[in-house]
Order: sequence, then structure tokens, then C-alpha cells
Amino acid sequence: MTRVSSFLTFALCLLPFALVERASSQTSALYNVHAVRFATLPAFRVSSLVADADRSRTLDIAMMVWVLRSADRIVLVDAGFYRDKFMPKWKPAEYVRPSEAVRAGLGIAPEQVTDIIVSHVHWDHLDGADLFPRAKIWIQREEHDYYVGPAGEVRAGAIDADDARMLTAIAEAGRLQLVDGDDREILPGIRVYTGGKHTYASQYVGARTRAGTVILASDNAYLFENLEKGVAIAATLDRAANVAAQARMLKLAATPKLVIPGHDPAVFERFPLIKPGVARIDQ
Repeated sequence: MTRVSSFLTFALCLLPFALVERASSQTSALYNVHAVRFATLPAFRVSSLVADADRSRTLDIAMMVWVLRSADRIVLVDAGFYRDKFMPKWKPAEYVRPSEAVRAGLGIAPEQVTDIIVSHVHWDHLDGADLFPRAKIWIQREEHDYYVGPAGEVRAGAIDADDARMLTAIAEAGRLQLVDGDDREILPGIRVYTGGKHTYASQYVGARTRAGTVILASDNAYLFENLEKGVAIAATLDRAANVAAQARMLKLAATPKLVIPGHDPAVFERFPLIKPGVARIDQ
């Protein structure tokens, strides 16, 4: 047998193993996606969520985080809040610390979370990041640098001072991952996108699942009403950009129903519950 034919025989023998390894890698990058509700803000003005909505309308909005679980990772999208100072002002009902809501709902201990994707710096999405002590924290570089100074000081008012210091401490611990721009695959099977303009560089998340791509809008679309009517969120730096981002989300998702807004209690009506306050999205 010639040296060339020997090499070809060896390569062909390895091919099945390579295909198995590739298939295993692709399978491990498929995620189960759950929405986990940890509190409710009662009688919230819809006009603070949907641009130009009737100011008399109110809604008991859901405070939630999203859990993406694959064979290799447990990823949160946003981390909720827990510091005592937020409670008197916002008076959340049915409140449970996000870390405990995830543990009770899905059996995931805080130290098992490998990654947290922070959509933006607002207190109700960022504040709980340090409840998960081993997680890498992913945030857009422009978002971080716009709001947080080099010594952990607040550069712009959207971020809470304690949360700015927390991000700096996480960076010093080597767990802060800054994302550079739009349409980036930051983890296998997970991409982030910018342009929603809820804050300076807010991002939303696409996750690969067996049902296709699920888009987690976070506050770039507060309610299904924003998405279904093509109406901007009330709190945006650029209404036209926000509407365009929502239209893009609907195209990126496998189906429009798999675009999940940030605070709509109907998430827990439109998707099957595995427990009270825990909805399975990737179905």
C-alpha cells in the first residue's frame, strides 16, 4: 500500500468520528428556553410601555429573567434585581429573589449559571448579576462605557450607582465580557443584536432551539402589543430605530410568536407552564 493510500484510509476511518463530534457540538448548542417570573409591578401605566398609549390604561406587568440551557451551559438573559433600596419605590408584589426563582422553578443553583447576558443597564435587569457568583457577564461595550466610568463611577443617569460599582468589581474579577457591536455570536448558538435603542446600546438575544431561533427582546419591546402593532416602546432614545429593531426581531425569529417581550404577563398565558411563573418558550 502506498503512503498516499494509507493516509486516505486513515482519514476515512477518522471521518465518522469527526461527524459524530460535529453533530455533538451542534446538539450541545441547542437551548431550552424558559421565562422565569420573580415579581409583579401592579397597576403599571401602559403609556410608560407603549408610545402614545391611553394614560388611563394599567397592567400588572411581569418581572422576569430568561434561562437558556444547553448540554454545556446555563445562560441567563438579564438578572433582575434584589437590593433593598428598590423595594419601597417600586413595591413589587409576589417578589422572590431572581436567584431563588430560578432555583425553585428550574432546579438551578446560582453557582451553576455560566453566563449572564445583560440587555441593558437599568436596575431591574442588571442589579441581580452578582447573585450568580461564577457567571461571566456579557454587555455591549458601548453600553458599558457610556454609563460606567473607569473607577466604577456613573457617567450617565440610567444606571444605579451600586450597579455601576458592581460591574467594575465583576470586571476586576475577570468575569466581564464586553461585546463589540451588532449581530455577534458570543456563545455557541447565541447571538446578540443592537439597535433597539431602549438605552444607549441596549441589546437583544437570539438563541438556537429545536423550534428554531427564539428572540428575547427584553425591554427593546415591552409588550406583545409593541410587536403586533408595530408601535415603539415609550422609553426609547429613537422611536424609528426601535420600530425597525422590532421588525427585524420578527424576521430573525423562527416565527413571530417566538419573539418574547420584556414585561408582558401574557408570556405566561401564551406558552405552557411547567410550574407557576415558569413558562417553556422553545415549543
